[in-house]
Amino acid sequence: MAVLFDTLEVNPPKLQRRKIKQWIARTISEFRKQTGEITYIFCSDSEILRINNQYLEHDYYTDIITFDYSECDTVSGDLFISLDTVKSNAENFGTAFDDELCRVMIHGILHLCGLDDKTPKEQSEMRENENRALQKLTELVICQ
Repeated sequence: MAVLFDTLEVNPPKLQRRKIKQWIARTISEFRKQTGEITYIFCSDSEILRINNQYLEHDYYTDIITFDYSECDTVSGDLFISLDTVKSNAENFGTAFDDELCRVMIHGILHLCGLDDKTPKEQSEMRENENRALQKLTELVICQ
């Protein structure tokens, strides 16, 4: 199991990496899956736009792009997160940057675990799972 953190064109966000890694592994295990190789790549809006254009042929900014390399029950992937968009979204939603960043981080993991968010029903299920996972992160930080 390896959860790694990297950056492109930005300073790394301040994270309690050990606790984040535990949180990610616990969330994945709740789906009866194993944690494989997961890399978070924190980047700028310009970088996420380039990736979106090049790999998905989309011409817009987004907060996260998830590349799924999972096999069988082992969850693996690269998760590109635009810190610029996370910051903008946090301001728009009236939430703290750290809270929005954790929501986006777990959103990508939930995609790797098989959840989708294309329909209203799927969006609702995704949000419920995000909220449940975020609550567990809060408990993890408080209890340890």
